Amino acid sequence: MNLLITGAWTGAKDHIGEIEALGHTVRFMQQEKDPLPCEPDWAEGAVCNGLFLYHRMEEFKNLRFIQLTSAGFDRVDMDYVNAQGIEIHNARGVYSIPMAEFAVSGVLELYKQARFFLENQQARRWEKHRGLLELFGRTVTIVGCGSVGTECAKRFKAFGCRVTGVDIAPRRDDAYDAMLPIEKLDEALPASDVLVLTVPLTKATERLIDARRLKLMKDAAVVVNISRGKVIDETALAEKLRTRRLMGAVLDVFETEPIPASSPLWDLPNAILSPHNSFVGDGNGERLQRIILNSIRRKAL
Repeated sequence: MNLLITGAWTGAKDHIGEIEALGHTVRFMQQEKDPLPCEPDWAEGAVCNGLFLYHRMEEFKNLRFIQLTSAGFDRVDMDYVNAQGIEIHNARGVYSIPMAEFAVSGVLELYKQARFFLENQQARRWEKHRGLLELFGRTVTIVGCGSVGTECAKRFKAFGCRVTGVDIAPRRDDAYDAMLPIEKLDEALPASDVLVLTVPLTKATERLIDARRLKLMKDAAVVVNISRGKVIDETALAEKLRTRRLMGAVLDVFETEPIPASSPLWDLPNAILSPHNSFVGDGNGERLQRIILNSIRRKAL
């Protein structure tokens, strides 16, 4: 197979010889927005992330295999992929552990008033806070029970939380105390102390958490979004946080990235913002390498 590999796979160059030994011919390009190192119709396969945001997929006439370095499929025209019968794989499971740890740490940062203590440390001020909360016994609702959601569920359960999953294909899973179909999301929201969003962005999930659904939640609830920014109505969320009709939010993704300096979210003391960084972990490289090489090896059989 003629295989185009991009620098989205950080360790790619260390494995090109191994891949070529399997019988594949490799062309490498570091930056996906750069000119292609080959004619588009040369490539029969691609290992990439946002390659097709910069180069029209329709020009890759012989493309039959894609291995993404991302967990999401939102940077690829899936309608075209399916229509053309192109085999596509994502990096399922690669980023789930750091994202789950990030979700738990964000909630704990709010519950344990980390900002208060940091500000006091910087001011060299000795002051106790009597309003710290416990995760134990809380109800956590996870919307999207794939790899990321399930890793979140395991960790919240370890803190003694009751974990409810909400998914388009509910199943029996020991990581959850219960799992509901997406149609019952409205029933789960009023009982939720923590809402964790891990769903992929699709037409069905865009603005899934809108102003109406935010109104169903407790004033003391925390929202965690580690999926995609457009899954939640950002304007409605900011208003709920501003008026303290939500205790807080942990937001790693936004409708526009980078988030504009004019966004009201920047100034909200009960919002924790990070620059789409929750996926980062020191075990990612090894997990991604294993997935990509196994995927490529199967194509050599």
